[in-house]
Amino acid sequence: HVQLVESGGGSVQAGGSLRLSCAASGRTYSKWCMGWFRQVPGKEREGIATIDSSGSTAYADSVKGRFTISRDDAKNTVSLQMNDLTIDDTAMYYCAARAGLSYACGFLTYQYDYWGQGTQVTVS
Repeated sequence: HVQLVESGGGSVQAGGSLRLSCAASGRTYSKWCMGWFRQVPGKEREGIATIDSSGSTAYADSVKGRFTISRDDAKNTVSLQMNDLTIDDTAMYYCAARAGLSYACGFLTYQYDYWGQGTQVTVS
């Protein structure tokens, strides 16, 4: 059983920064793809950042250049540094793990096997 727990959400003014963290437990995930997704009410959950086992990253156009995903396999954590936040970044943010795949992670929700409970980010 894999458990993912997000933290670091909150309220911030436009132009500000937040750092989200995701703590994984229950199973070794160092060779798995990890991703961050977000969702606003009434819209589908969207993938915004992924990182593979080698540390290669990919970003959605909406966050490219502003967000940075990273992983610390020794601590079983994945982080998302969010800079220059805008009102459009307001959403529930989720951490996700794709078991058994270490590269070409993908941004589709059905590709991911484990999910955290989410952490709210509100930009005003």
